[in-house]
Order: sequence, then structure tokens, then C-alpha cells
Amino acid sequence: MTSSSSTMAIQPGRIRVLKEGLLPKLLSEQKCGPVVYWMFRDQRVKYNWALIHAVDQANKGNVPVVVAFNLFDAFKGAKNRQLGFMLKGLRQLQQTLVESFQIPFFLFQGEAVETIPNFMRESGASLLVTDFSPLREVRKWKEEMCERVGDSVTVHEIDAHNVVPLWVASGKLEYGARTIRSKIHKLLPEYLIDFPQLQTPNKKWVGISPLIDWEKLIDDVLRKGAEVPEIEWCEPGEVAAMEALHGAKNGFLSTTRLKNYNTDRNNPLKPRGLSGLSPYLHFGQISAQRCALEARNVRSVNPQSVDSFMEELIVRRELADNFCYYQPQYDSIQGAWEWARKTLMDHANDKREHVYTREQLEKAKTADPLWNASQLEMVHHGKMHGFMRMYWAKKILEWTNGPEEALSTALYLNDKYEIDGRDPNGYVGCMWSICGVHDQGWRERPVFGKIRYMNYAGCKRKFDVEGYIAYVKRLVGGIKKRKAEITISAEVKAKLKSDVVQDLVKGRIQENPSEIVPLLSS
Repeated sequence: MTSSSSTMAIQPGRIRVLKEGLLPKLLSEQKCGPVVYWMFRDQRVKYNWALIHAVDQANKGNVPVVVAFNLFDAFKGAKNRQLGFMLKGLRQLQQTLVESFQIPFFLFQGEAVETIPNFMRESGASLLVTDFSPLREVRKWKEEMCERVGDSVTVHEIDAHNVVPLWVASGKLEYGARTIRSKIHKLLPEYLIDFPQLQTPNKKWVGISPLIDWEKLIDDVLRKGAEVPEIEWCEPGEVAAMEALHGAKNGFLSTTRLKNYNTDRNNPLKPRGLSGLSPYLHFGQISAQRCALEARNVRSVNPQSVDSFMEELIVRRELADNFCYYQPQYDSIQGAWEWARKTLMDHANDKREHVYTREQLEKAKTADPLWNASQLEMVHHGKMHGFMRMYWAKKILEWTNGPEEALSTALYLNDKYEIDGRDPNGYVGCMWSICGVHDQGWRERPVFGKIRYMNYAGCKRKFDVEGYIAYVKRLVGGIKKRKAEITISAEVKAKLKSDVVQDLVKGRIQENPSEIVPLLSS
């Protein structure tokens, strides 16, 4: 297999060798097996540096390439909302891989540290290509995989999620956006480049092609997480993701939406002022680099909006990855800066005006109608406006028995209900709001200490609070109504089927039974 130092389709800085396979001593024993791309964070075919690298290496070694995905039914508390979105995107991805590039897609269920190494052995693979993730669970899996795969297997990790690869952007924990921004901007000319065209593998896979019963799989998986239903407003998959980015009708980069981004993005009453891309970015169904390239192409029309978007898309997202990678306790009070830990503990026992249980918070049973609205928006819509996420988390700090409980509760609710939960952005958002990460100390006050404070009155000065509460009420009412209609429709259909079956059994239907079959199978 060609080593990582040879000519490549992607920049060497984007590749990290986690394990260098040992070459056999005898030339006659140097038999290269297929390249396996273990996909998990970047779930797309187009504009995917990891897939580009896997195919490039396979073609250089004249071996096949396969894509493997391991399904965790409940990774970090994922429910129907997240799993349904992901699986329906993967179903589309498999079709594109097979039909356009003749690359097989294998879906495994179980522990990735077992399924992926087992597949590597069974297929005789010589190179494992993996996505990059800063989350400790994924990093631990990779360490175990490197130990479990054979000595002759090489393991490459590719950062296809960030525009500037994490390890290139910075080799240490950055204090905030101001300390990482210049480092990233300095590297953008080198890394913010267009993608080479994905090649079709020269050598085709000749093994058994996997058959996946997507309907059964999706039904089985979703039955387990029905308490958090799927969302309606965001269609999964690469095609829908690109449409959301620059679709002619109402894509984010269309002139009508982009021009207002800089002024509307912090107004919770204007959800269309946001890009709406976070679900696609979280699941890797769209490339942040592709988004940046497309935005840069229209910068001359709306420079301020594009600059604000690029700051969020590149600097803030990559700062979140930096924090989770270089701070192992990224979801703990212990991961906060020393000044923040001290001020939080100094005020941990301060008297609170209200103290709510996790159940009360989850059900939006507080005395604050604005907070309740934000919680209900997240529970039913699957996406809380970014400005409200800050207010929401800070109020949890104010209303719980201490900062540890506050952070634990915020992360639990965020990961359970947000379509883009279980993500570095979510962890850093909660850590910023509750623990002052990437922020500075402010005027000391009860409960918050020196952590930045937000209150109801401040929100009223920023936007129409009553309008937002009314908007969420309408939104949730509409969702509940549609859900009830679907439930009633399903119950009526089930009752009708049951009645027809009974009539058939009792001989009350004399017509040709074949006329009834479409009803029973509908």
C-alpha cells in the first residue's frame, strides 16, 4: 500500500497516521487487501476528504475500497429524532455510493471496537481510514481498534469535519475565539481550497455485497426511542443539505435570506434568519468546507453577512473541537478555567429564588414563560434558537442546587432533544453559559459569581419576548395537532384492517378476497 508520504489527493496535514502497519519481510508476502473507510462523523459521499483519501489509496494499491458504518442504537442518549435523521441520510448515502461509484456500504450493529476489526480481518484489509472526532468515547475506540487490528494494518485518521485540521490549527487548548482566530485565518489560504473529484475505484469489490433492509432497520431502531419523535422541518440527506445551503427557492445563500443574516441571526422571532444547516453539519451530511467555499463565492453581494457566517462556521465550530480535544473534562465543572471553578464554588450554596427538579425543567414547569417557551421549542421542534440556548442554560444554573447539577441537567436535555445534540458545539455552548468557558469574568453577583449573567429584562430589550412566546405556542400547537391527526389516522386504519380480517374469517365478505389485499397491505 502506498505510504502517506507519497503523492496524495489530499494535503498531508489533513492526515494523521494512528498506526503504521508492519510490512512483511518477503516481497512474495506483500499482498495488499482492500481499504476500509470507517465512516461515522462525516456521513456523505460528496466533498468528503476521508472518502477521497480512501479511494485514492485503494487505486494506488490496485485494491477495492469499502465503506463501513457501525450503528450505535443509543449513542449518548440519541432517540428517534437523531437516529431517524441519521439512518434516512445513510440510506440515501448507500444508494449514491453503490449506483454512482460502485462502492459497497456495510452497516454493522454492536460495538465498533469489535465489528470493525473483525471486518478488517475477514476482508484481509490493509488500510483503515477513519473520520476524526474530538469526543473521548470515539478516541478510546480508535485506540482499542489500533490494538485489535493486525500488525500489517495501517490506520489513517482524516479531519474531514473542520476546514483547517484540528491538529494543524493549534497544538494546545485555546483560551477563546480571539486566540485561535488569527491561527485559523492564517491557514485558510492553504486549506480552504476546492475538492478534487471523487474517483471511481479502479478495482471493484468482489465479495458479498451487503443487503440492508432499511425499512425494517429504521422501524426497529425507532421503536426504542419513540419518546422523542422525529422532526418535520428538516429533510435528511446530502441532497436536502445542499438544497438548504444554496437552493434556488429558499436556500440560505439565496439573496433574500443571506442579506438579513447579520441583523436577524440573534432574534429568536426570526428562525429563518439562521442558516438552518446545523443538523446537516452535525451528522456530516454536508461539508463545512463546501459551505465556506459557496459562501465566499457570494461575499461581494453581502460581505457582512458572509463574514459573520464564516466566523460561526469555521472559527467557532473549530474552537469547540479544540476545547473538546485538548480538555478531556469538556463536560464537567473540572474542565472550566480556574477562575470560573472558584467563583462557581464560592456561590454554590447561595440562596436561589426558585429550585426546580430535572423533571420540572424537562416539562417546562417553571415560573418563567420565556424559559418555558425555549424548552418547549427544543422538545417539540428539536431546535432551540441559539440566543435562547444561552438564556436557557444560564437559568438552569440559577434554578438548580449547584453548578454540577446545572451542567449535568443542561447537557442531558440538550443531548436528548436537540437534533444536533451530542456535539462539541453543544458541550461548549453549555460550558460557556454555565462555566464561563471561552468567556471572561464579569461583575460578581449572587449564584452566578463572575459568570456572565442574563435575565428576562435583558431579553426584553433585545427582542419581542411576548412575540416569541406566542410564536412557540403556535409552533407547538401545530406540531401536536399534526401528531394527533397522524395517530388518529393510524388507529382508524388499524381498526379498519381488523374489521376486514374479521369479516373475511367469518365469511361475511363474499367478493374476491384479492380486492381486499391492497387494503391489508397499505
